[in-house]
Amino acid sequence: MPILTIFTPTFNRAYTLHKLYESLKRQSNKDFIWLIIDDGSSDNTEELVQGWIEDNVMPIRYYRQENQGMHGAHNTAYSMIDTELNVCIDSDDYMPDNAVEKIVEFWEEYGDEEIGGIVGLDCNTNGEILGTELPKDLKTSTLFNLYNKYGVKGDKKLVYRTKITKKYPYPIYPNEKLVPLSYKYYMLDQEYELLLMNEALCCVEYLPDGSSKNILKQYKKSPNGFRFYRMEMMKLPDTPMLFKFKQAIHYVSCSIFAKSKRILRQSPKKLLTIAAFPFGIVLNKYITVKAIDK
Repeated sequence: MPILTIFTPTFNRAYTLHKLYESLKRQSNKDFIWLIIDDGSSDNTEELVQGWIEDNVMPIRYYRQENQGMHGAHNTAYSMIDTELNVCIDSDDYMPDNAVEKIVEFWEEYGDEEIGGIVGLDCNTNGEILGTELPKDLKTSTLFNLYNKYGVKGDKKLVYRTKITKKYPYPIYPNEKLVPLSYKYYMLDQEYELLLMNEALCCVEYLPDGSSKNILKQYKKSPNGFRFYRMEMMKLPDTPMLFKFKQAIHYVSCSIFAKSKRILRQSPKKLLTIAAFPFGIVLNKYITVKAIDK
């Protein structure tokens, strides 16, 4: 069995998915399976992928489900993956030609069951690193500390041991399409650190219909998912008070969108939530204005 599953949640991205397919065909190490989770596409994604499966250039698993949003597609992927490692490559991204080789060699040299996985770099289509590189004097770190202690900026690529990613499934809320994916990562931070790898593993192209471009609308349309996330972030141990206060502000804002009548009662940090109320109300009004449907 291959060591790595590359999984790709996709929704109506037949027009761009071929870039990833071509990059996987070019990989210098073919020790991987490509798992595609079709989250209810209405375009020709299924027909396209079936053609690739028939070409038999690489092992491809295809699974179609009713639309659940990105986090629901991740839940499905984690339940299906049976290789030692996994990495998510989005449908509008692709991998450098030696990315799989770098992952496999790095893990074979440094990986073990005391480690959660690997954090690597994202780059743009010109090969420029997004945000900052990882600290060169560190071998391991949690994802939370990278961003909040060591000042790392920008999206990073996460390669996890599959056994641990089956923990902490994302909750599914009716008619909502997003729970922030970092919920799982920060939960896993409580148990494992990640190996730091200053190599680009993914080339990113942000599209107008991508989730990162529509975050304010998603915030408004998926209030329970965001509310759940902020509650869990307030519970994280050993985090600065300012971090918890920011989570409380967002919790109030999300709760207003969710029309919750038990904002204070359900808060894990009640005093912080009381202090955050006026700021949360202002944030809610700001998002309401900025997220007006076009």
